[in-house]
Amino acid sequence: MSEPGPQICSIAAAVEAEIEVKRSRFLARLEPVTDETAARACVEAARKRHWDARHHCSAFVLGVEGAVGRGGVEGVIRRSSDDGEPAGTAGAPMLEVLTGREVSDVVAVVTRWFGGTLLGTGGLIRAYGDAVRAALDVARPVRYRLLQRLDLDTAIAQAGRIENELRSRGILVAGTDYAGCATLHLDVEPEQAGDLVALVSQLTGGQGTPRLGGTQWARA
Repeated sequence: MSEPGPQICSIAAAVEAEIEVKRSRFLARLEPVTDETAARACVEAARKRHWDARHHCSAFVLGVEGAVGRGGVEGVIRRSSDDGEPAGTAGAPMLEVLTGREVSDVVAVVTRWFGGTLLGTGGLIRAYGDAVRAALDVARPVRYRLLQRLDLDTAIAQAGRIENELRSRGILVAGTDYAGCATLHLDVEPEQAGDLVALVSQLTGGQGTPRLGGTQWARA
């Protein structure tokens, strides 16, 4: 068996969690996003929604190593901002939590209302990291996998049998079109495309050869 292809672990929906440290409030909001524009829009939305807060620190991770991510960019993008907090005390620890939990396509914004007591460098690092951890703890994880599309033309009379054979072997049949012949749309992990071609040849007596299509991300 081939090794599984690229996968992305993200979150299913936006979540919030709040912690308090020496009367300073830290409200963490996580949102699923696929590109930088959407991530930065989330930060600006938090800034407008909580206009009375002093800081809106942020971090986000997009994409996956070795493949084009859901936003259409190859590789991983990581960004963070301290938004006026001492350098390295907010955005960096927030980003460290996201990468440590191995989540991607997620933006974290932590809004802070100052409570009147200075927390110091160590206190800020712990507070911003803990706020993101608290939000991740209540988030529902969702996983995406990169699939390769192959299209197989076959006689309409044979389509049902071939589809059943493929499904019984764990092949995802995304749909079938009928126009003179039957075209089965098959989605597999990229590393399994070669195995699928061999399987189709076996099932069709060497008469069927799938055509390579594009790739797309799908929920696992």
